[in-house]
Amino acid sequence: MQQVVTGLENLIKSPPEWLAGKAVGLLCNPASVDSRLRHARLLIDSRLPCSIRALFSPQHGFFSEKQDNMVTSEDLLDPLLRVPVYSLYGKTRIPEPRMFADIDVLIIDLQDVGTRVYTFMYTMAYCLEAARQHDVKVLLLDRPNPVGGLAVEGNCLSPEYTSFVGRYPIPMRHGLTMGELALLFNRQYGISCNLEVVPMSGWKRGMLFSETGLPWVAPSPNLPTPASAMVYPGQVIWEGTNVSEGRGTTQPFELCGAPYIDPVEIIAFLHEKAMPGVILRSTAFEPTANKWRKMLCRGFQIHIHDPGLYRPYAATLLLLQGVISCHADAFEWKKPPYEYEFKKLPIDLIIGSREIRERVENLEPLETIINSWKDETESFRCTSRKYYLYDE
Repeated sequence: MQQVVTGLENLIKSPPEWLAGKAVGLLCNPASVDSRLRHARLLIDSRLPCSIRALFSPQHGFFSEKQDNMVTSEDLLDPLLRVPVYSLYGKTRIPEPRMFADIDVLIIDLQDVGTRVYTFMYTMAYCLEAARQHDVKVLLLDRPNPVGGLAVEGNCLSPEYTSFVGRYPIPMRHGLTMGELALLFNRQYGISCNLEVVPMSGWKRGMLFSETGLPWVAPSPNLPTPASAMVYPGQVIWEGTNVSEGRGTTQPFELCGAPYIDPVEIIAFLHEKAMPGVILRSTAFEPTANKWRKMLCRGFQIHIHDPGLYRPYAATLLLLQGVISCHADAFEWKKPPYEYEFKKLPIDLIIGSREIRERVENLEPLETIINSWKDETESFRCTSRKYYLYDE
């Protein structure tokens, strides 16, 4: 197995000369580690002593301890470096001037999960905007896209459904690394800050996380394994419904279900409908938290046997149609709020389109729905290629 070297490790090995003597801020969380599980803030402090003046944390908190959406974290003092930690998922999601007052450079080292509905990339984007406003340079340390950089899947976000889980017109599975996303946002969408990316070594676009040789540290509490990240581009859809996405179990997002679901009926609905690369195993589970807490849920676990064929977004949309068809009397769309949007349906924010949601709801053939977004997905693929840092 080829060992991928992260941007963090490349920075520590050979920091740029211009970084010497600069006051540094670091946006990070527990997944910001090297291949020996040493944390970025300690490595940077060791290589560039006393340079870190402030730390910043994304959703779920500096220690990734907050379980759910819209659960804020407070500012705190880092117990090791004794510098302030500013929460960017607390009283504000946009960096305030006071947070950038004492730094010359913002280093960003976050593990993204390859899915549009994930807030870390938008925290990064807000930081790029703030850095431009306050004349702070940004140095982004790149990490693998855990679901690979070849497959691009899904409709692009419609502008009227912009939110903190979707700021830009990108597909559900975007196929970019955090560094490539930063370049895309900065150049394509007009942020125009002073940005430099420290790339990885040894990463190829076709790699899944299990092929990198790197240890997996959950970037957020409900993505505990690379398998949970792999299903997330589809299974995140359940967050907009009254179907459990497996939160409150040991296999979030791999599991989905509800007390009213009859797996036999849904399997019958899916008969001869294509869901390549995976096997749905009927199962039952009892969440300890979140939806249907302490109630027996029946549903499925997704087992991936061919990740190259698996298309998570399409697979979950098809499964969603099965639930709607078989359990129309019990199935419901979740009501607002969702990620600080208090009026629009959460499912429309997640899918990024009311039209696509309505077509799914009306049980239009999935292939017809997929064909409706192929042109915009291909257009995004052509645009995003300009920002590729890595070969196939």
